[in-house]
Amino acid sequence: MILVSACLLGINCKYNGDNNKNDKVEEYLKDKQFIVVCPEQLGGMSTPREPSEIIKFDGNAVIEGKTSVINNKRLDVTKKFKQGAQEALKIANLYDCKKAILKEGSPSCGSNCIYDGTFTGKKIPGVGVTAALLRKNGIEVISEKDLI
Repeated sequence: MILVSACLLGINCKYNGDNNKNDKVEEYLKDKQFIVVCPEQLGGMSTPREPSEIIKFDGNAVIEGKTSVINNKRLDVTKKFKQGAQEALKIANLYDCKKAILKEGSPSCGSNCIYDGTFTGKKIPGVGVTAALLRKNGIEVISEKDLI
């Protein structure tokens, strides 16, 4: 079973109320079993919602309590991101997911890069909160960009 970011399959759960529908992901999943999640919604965040970024570090540091996730109004939303990651992990474990395809760049789902916390559009190497927690628990995490 594969855990998949809901936005990649056309579900309007992106921060701005839109989605990140990706034909490559749909094609890849055509003959596979999968379950969709939106960690940010699972953490209790609304759609739409203010964009959020991790400050200075990445999702590993958020899990370790070394940094925060804030939205563009400077409100700390760390607790919601951590809760969403925990819920996504529960679902992954419930369905025995060994792999996850998550949305690149997201403060929850980024698996190779995330925004740098300055809300200037600059990306840095790093992982989102959910991607970090899934990896720490032995689940392979890739992005839609990793599909060939």
